[in-house]
Amino acid sequence: MVVPYTHEPFTDFTVEENRQQMLHALKKVEKDLGKEYPLIIGGERITTEDKIVSVNPANKEEVVGYVSKANQELAEKAMKVADQTFETWRKSDPKFRADILFRSAAIIRRRKHEFTAHLIKEGGKPWKEADADTAEAIDFLEYYGRQMLELKDGVKINSRPIEYNQYHYIPLGVGVVISPWNFLFAIMAGTTVAAMVTGNTVLLKPASATPVIAYKLMEVLEEAGMPAGVINYIPGPGKEVGDYLVDHPRTRFISFTGSREVGTRIFERAAKVQKGQKWLKRTIIEMGGKDTIVVDNEADLELAAESIVQSAFGFSGQKCSACSRAVIHEDVYEEVKDRVVELTKELSAGNPHDNSHFMGPVIDQGAYDKIMDYIEIGKQEGELLAGGSGDNRIGWFVNPTVFGNVSPEARIMQEEIFGPVVALTKAKNFDEAIEIANNTEYGLTGAVITNNRTHLEQARQDFHVGNLYFNRGCTAAIVGYQPFGGFNMSGTDSKAGGPDYLIHHMQGKTSSEML
Repeated sequence: MVVPYTHEPFTDFTVEENRQQMLHALKKVEKDLGKEYPLIIGGERITTEDKIVSVNPANKEEVVGYVSKANQELAEKAMKVADQTFETWRKSDPKFRADILFRSAAIIRRRKHEFTAHLIKEGGKPWKEADADTAEAIDFLEYYGRQMLELKDGVKINSRPIEYNQYHYIPLGVGVVISPWNFLFAIMAGTTVAAMVTGNTVLLKPASATPVIAYKLMEVLEEAGMPAGVINYIPGPGKEVGDYLVDHPRTRFISFTGSREVGTRIFERAAKVQKGQKWLKRTIIEMGGKDTIVVDNEADLELAAESIVQSAFGFSGQKCSACSRAVIHEDVYEEVKDRVVELTKELSAGNPHDNSHFMGPVIDQGAYDKIMDYIEIGKQEGELLAGGSGDNRIGWFVNPTVFGNVSPEARIMQEEIFGPVVALTKAKNFDEAIEIANNTEYGLTGAVITNNRTHLEQARQDFHVGNLYFNRGCTAAIVGYQPFGGFNMSGTDSKAGGPDYLIHHMQGKTSSEML
């Protein structure tokens, strides 16, 4: 019997025993720094001369690992293996597939701090954020395993005395999973195992900034009993490997999490029917956000300020759900603004190794340059209230930055920055606040801070986002509790960690037998 799902608890690092265990895990992981990692195709380890160099963004001289880089020839080899393996894997017992997820979750849970240490090193995540990432990876494994058990027998439909009708789900085929670097473990694991547990085979192309943790997941899945060829690990450049697989006529679906630019490009390429292609490719695409916290004049203002700061600067704002805009009722604007600035100035950015900083680095030089460019734009568009500086000498650090009195149409209010920058603007009333909140091309997350029940219900109807939160921040969705995905240019709203997510990886089949 499978026990009911509950989410994995977070670690309290104020407990000395937990702190010591985390420090021990970091020392253990440091012994593996600089190791080489091969591709995995059909269970075969393949080493290439060309390598992806994964570095610690908090200390760019520290190499996390040298990862073999796939090319088109190896991508084709992986496709053939996945295509062949699908013919047997699609007929495998869903209970067996779910058990692999449950065993994998148990393995990760036993080594939880070790995986968290990998995220601190490769992703530059502070302890709390890294621990939550690991917990979410466990949650995806546990939740999707249970969801598959619920879906394995299909859905009840009607029959008549002359016939027996059945409706059940079958897998799609070979899926290409292109995962992001920000939730380098959780999203990578969730998107990969969702495709696998539903009976598909997978070509996993993790983000080039964070490929080592994806290799670690492969080791776990193999230990848990996953057959060779079901998931094939092929990190490589997007323009070469990614485009090749997205275009491939044997690719049945693409699961992508990342930027709007890349997501829309994949969507467009996947729509083209290639020579020899027998289906329309399915896309499961989650992109960016320009997420807003609305503060009403009937609100707990301390809660509002804390929610803005935590949501804007957690993991250096490198979340598609991060608060990058706050729309504040003009009656309370000054008070909320001043408190946001006070709280922001209490934060520091630094190496997350010793857990003494709220923020770690941003992921790489490209991200650092982009964020600093937006800060310069912000100085022209609003009033710099806090931060506005960075330091990339040792790692890529950007100080938490607040701009005030920004026009709703300003670039820093409209364009995704993906860094620790938040812009504040005023609204004359609640109607205008919701109007401003909806004035971007995105629709991922949002939050409303108010004690006015009428306004909460108005927002429930009119605030057009996939994940809406009341009287809390706009980040930190939990698998099975807040299914996650957004509207408009935030993606296909596939609702990861929700009851219908797995169905995106399958197709319904009706059989009708005359009696």
